[in-house]
Amino acid sequence: MKERVITGIVAAAVFIPFLWIGGLALQLLMTAIGLIAVQELLKMKKLTIFSVEGIITALATILLMLPESYLHFIPDGIDAMLLIYLEALILFVFTVFSRNDFTFDDAAASVLTSLYVGRGFYYFMQTRDIGFWMVLLVLFIIWGTDIGAYMIGRKIGKNKLAPTISPNKTIEGSVGGSIAAVLIAIVFFHYYNPLGLSMGLQIMLAVLLSVCGQMGDLVESAFKRYFGVKDAGKILPGHGGMLDRFDSTLFVMPVFHIFLHFIF
Repeated sequence: MKERVITGIVAAAVFIPFLWIGGLALQLLMTAIGLIAVQELLKMKKLTIFSVEGIITALATILLMLPESYLHFIPDGIDAMLLIYLEALILFVFTVFSRNDFTFDDAAASVLTSLYVGRGFYYFMQTRDIGFWMVLLVLFIIWGTDIGAYMIGRKIGKNKLAPTISPNKTIEGSVGGSIAAVLIAIVFFHYYNPLGLSMGLQIMLAVLLSVCGQMGDLVESAFKRYFGVKDAGKILPGHGGMLDRFDSTLFVMPVFHIFLHFIF
């Protein structure tokens, strides 16, 4: 636990200044984090980013991650959907010439990796473009959910939430995490509410993002359970890999933007 706390403090001390600065500095950091996450996912599938197929996956992830303003070299009419489809076609061709060393399953996993990581971090940057405090609110909801679920789960948790995937998570902890997220959102919006959200929408947003964040965590646990690994990586002592730290974020950020499109 001590190692976990120290790593968290150091990581926050590095990450928050980049988040405050935004722009190119944050984009470069998030691109680096995204590529590490790609490497972690490919490694689970027994693939490597240091291969032709891995490089194609990494390049597709970067293109899906970058804002449109960075992609002037791409002709008009080529959008994210076409990019991911082209990646799939190229990787499918590799299955023909690889003599079964690179299979259809490998190609599918690579394409999903690019889509999952690339667009997840794309919407992270889109949230930062709204403002520093807005992206911090979303992160506070994610972190508050984790802390609330852990504390309530340890105190009164009895009923398992997903025993075959993550045996330590409980329904009581999940509800406690969502309550913590609601409280954080209400306090935060009291002082900073540029979207003009009503109390009802504040609660709806907090619950939605909290549940999606928990689902993102469970999905990554399912990945690890399927591939038989404890952590996605070892880059963060006490925490695991980048994917272990950003699994909830990759789910929450796109959902946050869908929510905004529905109410505005």
